[in-house]
Amino acid sequence: MSLMQRLEMRQGQALVMTPQLLQAIKLLQLSHLDLTAYVDAELERNPLLERVEAEGDVERTPGETPSESSVDRQGDGPGDEGGDFEGSDFDGGEEPWISSTLTASSADIESTLDSRLDNVFADENPTHAREAGSGDMLSLTPAPYGNTGGSFDGEAPDFEATLTAELSLREHLAAQLDLATRDPIDRLIGGFLIDAVDDAGYLRESLDDVAERLGTSLDTVARVLKLVQSFEPAGIAARDLAECLALQLRDRDRFDPAMQALVSRLDLVAKRDFPALRRLCGVDDEDLVEMLAELRRLDPKPGRAFGASAVEVLIPDVFVRAAADGSWLVELNGEALPRVLVNQSYYARVARGAVAEGDKAFLSECLQTANWLTRSLEQRARTILKVASEIVRQQDGFFLHGVSHLRPLNLKTVAEAIGMHESTVSRVTSNKSIGTSRGTLEMKYFFTAAIPGAAGAAAHSSEAVRHRIKQLVDGETAKDVLSDDALVQKLRDEGIDIARRTVAKYRESLRIPSSIERRRAHLASAR
Repeated sequence: MSLMQRLEMRQGQALVMTPQLLQAIKLLQLSHLDLTAYVDAELERNPLLERVEAEGDVERTPGETPSESSVDRQGDGPGDEGGDFEGSDFDGGEEPWISSTLTASSADIESTLDSRLDNVFADENPTHAREAGSGDMLSLTPAPYGNTGGSFDGEAPDFEATLTAELSLREHLAAQLDLATRDPIDRLIGGFLIDAVDDAGYLRESLDDVAERLGTSLDTVARVLKLVQSFEPAGIAARDLAECLALQLRDRDRFDPAMQALVSRLDLVAKRDFPALRRLCGVDDEDLVEMLAELRRLDPKPGRAFGASAVEVLIPDVFVRAAADGSWLVELNGEALPRVLVNQSYYARVARGAVAEGDKAFLSECLQTANWLTRSLEQRARTILKVASEIVRQQDGFFLHGVSHLRPLNLKTVAEAIGMHESTVSRVTSNKSIGTSRGTLEMKYFFTAAIPGAAGAAAHSSEAVRHRIKQLVDGETAKDVLSDDALVQKLRDEGIDIARRTVAKYRESLRIPSSIERRRAHLASAR
């Protein structure tokens, strides 16, 4: 065996993850909000990128001014000769509202406006207006800036500046804390506890942690917490649901021993175990019904009445609507696609003046990045449209008849149909949604597992099976409550081969109680 050094050349194919390719993959899986934030950052960093705000925007070269209005005018103004407007009441004569100063009788103006002047010009001073004119004449000359009630440049008053912001829960509690105590230590601890209250009104930090972080005793924190819990709304700063309900009952002076026992066993209330509740509270059926009714009138989330974080609306990336010929039209949502362009004229002008090598390299990099970003956004839009069209084709029954006709579908099936890799389809369907006549649904919703059919029948979608289980439970009566075994038998009669544990798993995912709890609920409602 000889050892020697030699130089060889080999040719092969390999996938190299360049920065541009990584950027394209990253853009493919971003949601609408994340993509907008990414494009905004690129617009701030790259001077060659421009945003296209609307369809009608026209790109102008630097220094170009907008053109004048295309509306034909017959004169330079209403007061010029030949400035008559066809189809209007102007006859070319002198008009009373043209001049900057109008002098007329207040009685004539009131009869014309069919209202008193102090109602029409509520912000003006009639006495001062009459003094400015002569006799009973009213001079409508422009008032000084300080008397108009508007801005410093004489424009109309900004009514948005007079609007108040929605009061938050923290501000509401902090205002009560300022009135409740003057002790600076209690105010410090109370402010810390108020900051730890979530939007629902619950205290999410333990008192031990608060005492350790503030360097005070546990008894002091508990005393201040009791003070905060006395604030409005009742039940605020509770540590669990039982304490929240107890605080509201104390505020109503209804926290007697029987109600205290009922609140201590909310698990029995959820299970509707009325015999155990009667024994626990020591009351009869009528008193128990009244106690449960009073418990339902309480607010389990007292903090939700105040301003919370804004709810983000799910914006569909693709719209699906029915065509006249019975097919489906799939189109991209223009509002979910950021529009950017490369300003080639600006690049050419700046490149001519670039002398330093660093400036030339920077401009070249910006141009390359801008071109790649625009191509990546176009490729992303085409890929989303291609995947969405195949999903609509595969799930045609859902769009026609609803959830019961949803077919089993996986990523591999769509990838093979459109000639893409399975990972690409997975990235496309992540954080994307489709707007349909049945609501806005995530793309992942249409990919469901398959439940085999009985006796060799076609497979069923797991989501369709869940929907069928909910229909069967909603249609049951107090005398015919279906157990999990009964649900399995009914589904098998319909051609769905499913195990009992699968039915129990689907039932729990739908938050449907067991048959025993449902029977108790039916009996309670019958009373």
